[in-house]
Amino acid sequence: MTLRVGVVGVGTMGADHAGRLARRIANADLVAVSDPDLPRAKELAGQFNDVRVVEEPLDLVTDPGVDAVVLASPGWVHEEQLLACLAHAKPVLCEKPLTMDAESSLRLLAAEREASRPLVQVGFMRRFDPEYAELKQVLDSGSLGRTLLLHNVHRNKAAPNPDFRSEMIVRDSLVHEVDVARWVFGEEIVEITVHSPSPSSLAPDGVQDPQVTVFRMAGGAVVTNEVFVNSQLGYEVRCEAVAERGTATAGLGSGVVTRTRGRWGGSVPDDYRVRFARAYDLEVQAWVDACRRGEVTGPTAWDGYASTVVCSAGMASLREGRPVAVELAARP
Repeated sequence: MTLRVGVVGVGTMGADHAGRLARRIANADLVAVSDPDLPRAKELAGQFNDVRVVEEPLDLVTDPGVDAVVLASPGWVHEEQLLACLAHAKPVLCEKPLTMDAESSLRLLAAEREASRPLVQVGFMRRFDPEYAELKQVLDSGSLGRTLLLHNVHRNKAAPNPDFRSEMIVRDSLVHEVDVARWVFGEEIVEITVHSPSPSSLAPDGVQDPQVTVFRMAGGAVVTNEVFVNSQLGYEVRCEAVAERGTATAGLGSGVVTRTRGRWGGSVPDDYRVRFARAYDLEVQAWVDACRRGEVTGPTAWDGYASTVVCSAGMASLREGRPVAVELAARP
């Protein structure tokens, strides 16, 4: 069976996923797109063959010609759209955040438990990046002993939009480091502290950028995270794990290195779609394959809920200038 997929939200990420589904993913067809910006949706649909524009997102979800849904819409509409997917038994790949707060995420967890099977995968694509996957495999093998520390760096050339505020650095950027830490250690974050050094003169007024955040893991490990969304450098993401008998690092830039005229170097991509292009392809292909088997194979609704709770605690730490405990509901 070829999976007929609809995309809700055709901004930067949604349009990227639409092209991916239409051109690079096996056993899937892009059949419909939906966005409140109807001209943008029509322009995107016109780039492909036989792709319909559905004006209302919920109509796309309930469309009998759509088997599964990619949600790339803003986080504040996710709850309604995800509940519709669950009510109509449509598998869904939801870009982060799952929802905007813990309460709505818990409602989704309850709704998914009442569904016939798990249906929600959250779009934490770093788990599918070949370098990150190899790092995880090395650590899980035990060859380096117990993992003690994790150091994450997450830099953007410039903020995604002029309204990208301090708390959004936590909620929309740091959220990836939250998932990486939980995934690498296989345990929950129990405390988060957000530190705000003197901001860059190139950050918008009032925006605390960069930020350095510290996680304490349930097993006692510590994770440090630098997030800098106006670094001017490019899109640079890496992760170094420090273990008892060595280290493992992903993201050092293993592309082509040139040497010429007394200099050597490589390139830094401009944005995440370039750095994680392969990860996105592998993520969506794994999701399609799992949908066809009737399974969920990647980050679950629980992972989405946990990351939302951690980021909410992180925004409280940013406001209050103190460590904040992370309190999760009992895992079902």
